[in-house]
Amino acid sequence: MGYGNASNVYKTNQIQTASPKQLVVLLYEGAIKNIRLAELALENKDNEKVNCHLIKAQDIVAELLNSLNHQGGENHIASELETLYEYLLNELLQANLKKDSERMTGARAILSELLEAWASI
Repeated sequence: MGYGNASNVYKTNQIQTASPKQLVVLLYEGAIKNIRLAELALENKDNEKVNCHLIKAQDIVAELLNSLNHQGGENHIASELETLYEYLLNELLQANLKKDSERMTGARAILSELLEAWASI
């Protein structure tokens, strides 16, 4: 078994055995990683990779948005997160269209704060 295959098996097992909280943390980490990779690709003037990584980050934020539970007793939190995720999606879209590193950095900072909050729960 090669390293790449072993890494994929590990990631698959990590996701399949994760609690809902751990899944949210993994999603935040994935979005942050892809934004950072987009920032690095922008520095290297590789717009194709910028686009690819920002689309991945957008997909992750969209998944976070779609997984919100508005039925529970804390639905005001879900509504606030919905607004924040919609803002992040727009920022990532604009960052991709305009190849705007400031929007990427801002979105990554917000996601990092959310990750920190979720990790501390």
